[in-house]
Amino acid sequence: MVATIVASLPSFLLASSVTHSSSTSSLIFNKLRSSSRLRFSFAVAPLCSRRAKFMAHTLASANLGLTQPANIENPKIAFAAKEIDVGEWKGDMLAVGVTEKDMTKDENSKFQNSILKKLDRLLGGLLAEVSSEEDFTGKSGQSTVLRLPGLGSKRVGLIGLGQSASSPSAFRGLGEAVAAAAKTAQANSVAVVLASSEGLSNESKLGIASAIASGAVLGIHEDNRYKSESKKPQLKSLDILGLGTGPELEKKLKYAEDVSSAIVFGRELVNSPANVLTPAALAEEASKIASSYSDVISANILTAEQCKELKMGSYLGVAAASDNPPYFIHLCYKPLSGPIKAKLALVGKGLTFDSGGYNIKTGPGCSIDVMKIDMGGSAAVLGSAKALGQIKPPGVEVHFIVASCENMISGTGMRPGDILTASNGKTIEVNNTDAEGRLTLADALVYACNQGVEKIVDLATLTGACIVALGPSIAGVFTPSDELAKEVFEASEISGEKFWRMPLEESYWESMKSGVADMVNTGGRPGGAITAALFLKQFVDEKVQWMHIDLAGPVWNEKKRVATGFGVSTLVEWVLKNSS
Repeated sequence: MVATIVASLPSFLLASSVTHSSSTSSLIFNKLRSSSRLRFSFAVAPLCSRRAKFMAHTLASANLGLTQPANIENPKIAFAAKEIDVGEWKGDMLAVGVTEKDMTKDENSKFQNSILKKLDRLLGGLLAEVSSEEDFTGKSGQSTVLRLPGLGSKRVGLIGLGQSASSPSAFRGLGEAVAAAAKTAQANSVAVVLASSEGLSNESKLGIASAIASGAVLGIHEDNRYKSESKKPQLKSLDILGLGTGPELEKKLKYAEDVSSAIVFGRELVNSPANVLTPAALAEEASKIASSYSDVISANILTAEQCKELKMGSYLGVAAASDNPPYFIHLCYKPLSGPIKAKLALVGKGLTFDSGGYNIKTGPGCSIDVMKIDMGGSAAVLGSAKALGQIKPPGVEVHFIVASCENMISGTGMRPGDILTASNGKTIEVNNTDAEGRLTLADALVYACNQGVEKIVDLATLTGACIVALGPSIAGVFTPSDELAKEVFEASEISGEKFWRMPLEESYWESMKSGVADMVNTGGRPGGAITAALFLKQFVDEKVQWMHIDLAGPVWNEKKRVATGFGVSTLVEWVLKNSS
């Protein structure tokens, strides 16, 4: 029986030290007892077979449906920056990013843009002729790949950038379009060049090259871990032409790879179904990050019993109904050397599944079928930890905090009308069990403040109200700090992710008052995203700069039915700004 239990335990439990027990069996039983809500004693009496079977089922719940993700290694692209004549480059496909202006032609139907004119001359006029036949005008989203003789490359691709291209998202889109074209053409080696790159500053060239590289990595990513069959992408190398060379650019391309791989990691966390990504599995992934970057990142995973000692009644109230025990995740990044200039915390909502509890999600639009995404905030936080573990910025200490659990229904779960007591002593009357994310974040925010940090950014798929207000592509930002807002929005300009600052209307707090407790956890439908943010504000020390990001919309691509990895890039940029 001990062996069976050991095999089912996540490795971070088995690896952790327990000072009050020296024997293996006592260690396991004490760990199980502290991490499970089951109330029978393992050490006093032998387990009856019925209880043993139930415990084995509880521990092995991640195997529900016998589903395990395939161990698929994400493909790597070899990036290189080169200054070479486009006509001399040799490979499978030369992709040219063109604006609508670049595609203008003279009275003889000849290109006026110098690079397109050169390519057309080498191809005997066929590029202009075919682009006209294909009605390719350079609009955003347009692309055409031509197999034409006369160049070192086997194919020439034209990728539309729209009327103009200046934003990081536009060039990231170029990288994604190039990856898609390479997939269709089954190209191994690709080069990218902008038809118009004259007059660009060195800083702009670095940013453009980085965005293209990032887009290519994200563009070739397909999450096939849960499919019985999958094809590996063909793209192996990508040369970026005409944007300079040298160590500074190479460093920027490496940075783009690191952040993009962290975005992919975040995507795959959100894509994983709740029968695979349990709270224990999420804690396991966090522990792996700490193990991979142990020179700068440490892990502290708290069990339910340890959270009880810290009086996290709000978080544990949400977790109480699930057979899968909660795990409170705390990673800490500290640089290899040098003084610490800033102490930051990133707090992510970590509901690996949200049924709604007794206020169960029902009816059209309830989205219960995609409630695996309710840990999208934690995916952004842990993705950032992974990226920063690779980048290793100096001068900044970062705490990554996730109160991970499930919101389920059972006889031990919280009921509407129950009163929970958070770790700062404030009491909450639960008037809706489906407003559970803010209850877990309450204790996570108190814990973050207790780490001595100066700034906190929390991220959560918190409200449908924010999606109604801002749509599926824009995250809502709530903060009383103009300084912190400026920092994060400057970071988002580099990342290309979309945010919009929302009001923290204090008068709305009236709807959050309880007759029997300090507050209720929901204030009704009007201004729902605002009242949710006001609720979180009650658990943040006034001396700490704090921001809440509601990413319920952009965390998920409804059209493709996959996660986006939203938030990782902006968080990393924000940390680096505080580092410098």
